[in-house]
Amino acid sequence: MRVLGIDPGTAITGYAVVEEAGGELCLVTIGVVRTPAKTSLPSRLQQIYTGLQNVIATYCPDASAVEQLFFSRNARTAMAVGHARGVTLLALADADLPIAEYTPMQVKEAVTGYGNAGKQQVQEMVRMLLGLAEVPRPDDAADAAAVAICCLHRARLDDLLENIR
Repeated sequence: MRVLGIDPGTAITGYAVVEEAGGELCLVTIGVVRTPAKTSLPSRLQQIYTGLQNVIATYCPDASAVEQLFFSRNARTAMAVGHARGVTLLALADADLPIAEYTPMQVKEAVTGYGNAGKQQVQEMVRMLLGLAEVPRPDDAADAAAVAICCLHRARLDDLLENIR
């Protein structure tokens, strides 16, 4: 199964395509869609949408996973991320991809076994699980890989539970 994980953001949207075959995880591609700060919001959202469409067309994922919005104290930041998240969901829906959404705590738990793990812990586990020499950079790309891994782990668990029933 090939999953496109996305960490949405207006300035930087991270993406990673991770594949599982025979119980092994393999990183297919990883990167970010960057939008210039001085560009209008509609233009930035269009760039995110187009960038994700290109990733989907190039790597043909079977499913997708997106991190849910974590609302912090800064409402302005949350609104901007919400815009990017909406465009992300639209790109995935337009591609007819199944979409799974996970909270940051669910992602951390799936990757590290601990829902309150720190960012560095998650990034190091992403590196280890994917057999990489270094932690993926920037952080947004590593976070997207963690979301994809979470989805794959969850799919494996769902399959195991289905076989028990």
